[in-house]
Amino acid sequence: MLLHPEGAGIPSHPKLRPLDMRWVHAQDGRPYLLLRDPLGLAGADLLFPAEIAPLLSLMDGSRDLATLHNAFTLRTGLPISLTQVQGVIARLEQALMLESPRYQEAQRQALERYRRASYRPPALAGAVYPPEPERLFAFCQQAWEAVRQQGAPEAPSAPVVGILSPHIDYQRGWPVYAKTWGVASSALREVDTVIILGTDHQGGAGSITLTRQHYATPWGVLPTDRTLVDALAEAIGPETAFAEELHHAGEHSIELALVWLHYALGRRQVSVLPVLCGHFGHWMSNGLTPSQDQRLERFIQTLREMLHRRRWVVVAAGDLAHVGPAFGDPLPYDLASRARLREADQALLATLAQGDAEAFFRVVQGEQDHRKICGLSCVYLALRLVGPSVSGYVVDYAQCPADSQGTSLVSIAGLLWTGRPRLIVAR
Repeated sequence: MLLHPEGAGIPSHPKLRPLDMRWVHAQDGRPYLLLRDPLGLAGADLLFPAEIAPLLSLMDGSRDLATLHNAFTLRTGLPISLTQVQGVIARLEQALMLESPRYQEAQRQALERYRRASYRPPALAGAVYPPEPERLFAFCQQAWEAVRQQGAPEAPSAPVVGILSPHIDYQRGWPVYAKTWGVASSALREVDTVIILGTDHQGGAGSITLTRQHYATPWGVLPTDRTLVDALAEAIGPETAFAEELHHAGEHSIELALVWLHYALGRRQVSVLPVLCGHFGHWMSNGLTPSQDQRLERFIQTLREMLHRRRWVVVAAGDLAHVGPAFGDPLPYDLASRARLREADQALLATLAQGDAEAFFRVVQGEQDHRKICGLSCVYLALRLVGPSVSGYVVDYAQCPADSQGTSLVSIAGLLWTGRPRLIVAR
């Protein structure tokens, strides 16, 4: 550790933690990079001028302060002093946004608090949806009535075994949420176990993250099936299964789908298995597929065997495309590009409806995931669980704005898989 002139300890080789980053514009019209801690450990968000962004990108733990200073100067040609570089690093360290002993201790304490709690409280109640049970029920009921009046599909006659639900905020995605869960509600009356696979926006490559903690909505606690958790942890290794458990505390994907699940269940209690799924980016260019990952295969096979004779449904809490300048694309999305995206999304949803996980993955891999599908891992694993003997149909689809200029968007869909999964036992 080095000492900043003001006395703040800073790492000698600073490495930025995984953070939520996005561009914002201040009142003066200048662009700033907003850094937000997804784990909620930082005391506040940080704003840095656009010219500092290259310095942050260099903080990968391989450079000391002098090398950072020189690399930034060579890359940008901008004048900056070593003291100014130290000041930026000190701000990041103070906010717990660097990999450092201070951050590791804060993370350890936060995980202990999370595990000691009686349940995981709703993290987004009051921010994304009403925290009061009756107000929340009225919101869901009104949303369902609104989409039903516009013509919702009939409830499926065959058992529902899988659901694709968005995890976008309710302000933008409420029609798709309401139609998906409203249509599914009657088919969920006999379900006793729900596996909910959520996108882990901070998760590692191919990670499967379990928790023994129960999940709560404003209507009560949905108990986590710890028998399933323990069996799966043994199958994939406890260190792997719980390495990123703290992500459960603040990750929104499971929570936003779980609220609508609880509503569709008539607010009754069922056992759940909440699983956060990391990204599949490492498989985009190496020619391999997730089916060649022995750890994922053990997870799927163990879960299939444990669910035998249960009345279960799997939920994939994932969005589809993230496109436009807000997500790093060079060109804005106009009416023509939106139409092309809709066509491509509909083709992908048709593949999903066939229940073929490998065909779904090959499509995304062949495109090098240029649509940046945020639900890739959880949808793939849900398909592997329900198997190819099911059939699916799309309930709704939407393209939601993702910037104030209307040039970026997130596409979302609701889809139901029906039928009876075929149990495949490894030999």
